[in-house]
Amino acid sequence: MSVSAAAQTTRKLSATKANEYAVVYTLPVTSVDITISAEKTVETPGEFALYAKRYLNENPILNKSTRWQLGEAVITPVATPDTEERYAVTLKGGTGTFVMVNDMNLPVSINDESYEPESGAAKLPVARAAEPTILEQPVARQAQTEEMIQSRSSVKRAEFAAAKIYELRTNRNEVVSGQADAMPSDGNAMKLALSTIDRQEEALTAMFIGTRATSTEVETFHVNLPQAVQPGSQLEKILVARLSATEGIVGTDDLSGAPIYLTVTPLSVGEMPVNDKGETLTFPKGGVAYRIPGTALLTLTCNGKTIAEKTISVAQYGVVFGVDPALFTNKKAPSYARFDPMTGALLEIGELR
Repeated sequence: MSVSAAAQTTRKLSATKANEYAVVYTLPVTSVDITISAEKTVETPGEFALYAKRYLNENPILNKSTRWQLGEAVITPVATPDTEERYAVTLKGGTGTFVMVNDMNLPVSINDESYEPESGAAKLPVARAAEPTILEQPVARQAQTEEMIQSRSSVKRAEFAAAKIYELRTNRNEVVSGQADAMPSDGNAMKLALSTIDRQEEALTAMFIGTRATSTEVETFHVNLPQAVQPGSQLEKILVARLSATEGIVGTDDLSGAPIYLTVTPLSVGEMPVNDKGETLTFPKGGVAYRIPGTALLTLTCNGKTIAEKTISVAQYGVVFGVDPALFTNKKAPSYARFDPMTGALLEIGELR
C-alpha cells in the first residue's frame, strides 16, 4: 500500500490506561508514482484518396497508420509504511494526550486534532477518447448527392463529390456576398447556413484527403526508490515502462518500445542534530521518533530527452531522531507537534495555549 500527497483521512490514538499509555505508529519510506500520458494518432485514407490530386490538388493520406508520442509526465511522491521503523511511544502522565495518524498509521500530529497537512497534489494528465471523425458523423451521409449514392463507379463517385465541393464553395460565396437566391432571414440563420455548408464541405473533402483521430492514454507506475545512499552519487537508471510507436505505453519487457527511465540523484542526506559544541545528540529515552529526511533529484527520460524532473524529500535518505515524550504529557504546559506524513519529518513543535 502507498499513499500520495492527496488528502488523507486521520484517526486519533489516545494514550490511556486501557492501552498502558502506549501509542503505536510507523514511520514512512518514500516511493513515487510515475504518471505518463501518450497521444495516439490514427490516420485513415479517404474513399477517393487516389483522386485527391486530380480533383482537389491535395496530398492525401494514402495508408492507414497508427503512431504514438509521449505527452505529459508527472512524478508524485508517495509514502509507504517502513516495516523496520515501527514505534510504541509511552505518553503516561498527561491528561488526554493523543497522536493523530493517517490511514496508513503514519504520524500526523501530537495533541493537535485540527492540523491538516498540505496535500501538494499535482494535477495529473487525463485520458481522452478519440472524437468521431467527420466521416463517422451524420453530416457525412447528408453531404452525399443522389448521384454519388447511386453510382457504382468509384471514379464517377469521386467526380460527383468534387463537383459538390465546388458547388458548396460557390454557395458560401453567394451567401457571404448577399447574392444567394434564398438569403438567410437574419444573422443566426446565416451562421447556421454557413456552418452547414462548412461541415458538408469538410466531410466531402475528408473522402479525398482522409481523416486523423487523436486520443490520449494515461498510465501510472509505482516505483520504489533505492535505500540510503551518499549525496552526489548517481544511481543506475530505473526502467519504468516503454513507449511503442505502434502500441503506446507498454511494459518493461516489451522490447518493441523505447525505454522510459527514472534516474535518482541524491542531493543530501539527513544528519543527526548536534549541540552547541558540535557533539552529536543521542536519541532521548523513550523518545517520539521522527525522520530527518534527505533529498533527491528525480529525472524521467525517454530517447535521451527529459520529460519530467522533480526534487523531493526522501525519508530513507535520512536518519531517525526523537523528541522527549515528557514535552507532550506536561500537565501545566503540554506541547504539540506536527509532522509531514510523507516523510515522517518534524515540521513544528510548540506549547499548547
